[in-house]
Amino acid sequence: MARILIVEDTSIMRYTIKTILEDLDHEVVAQANNGYDAIEKYRMFKPDIVTMDITMPSKNGIENGIEALVKIREINKDANVIMLTSHGETTFVMKAVTKGAKGYILKPITKDKVKESFSKLNLE
Repeated sequence: MARILIVEDTSIMRYTIKTILEDLDHEVVAQANNGYDAIEKYRMFKPDIVTMDITMPSKNGIENGIEALVKIREINKDANVIMLTSHGETTFVMKAVTKGAKGYILKPITKDKVKESFSKLNLE
């Protein structure tokens, strides 16, 4: 079981992701709806995995999920961040991977996609 931080700007998608993660016996320790709050919650909760939406509203100079990813990796270079992306964001996904994302999940999110993505992480 992993401790997860969900970062997603839409409440229905946060609920969907939370339901899937709990069905897979993971613990959702926190949720954020923008990159700035994600960084703060990462510091507070030190989750095992972060699911990070790429496109979110700007707050306090953090424009999107990629910028939040970079800041989280400054806190912990080994952070397990999985990006969540919609069709048509291929350029952003590649940029996120070069910035240290450990993978990505293409929306719509399903239990099988989450399971496959998480299985590639080196969790103790």
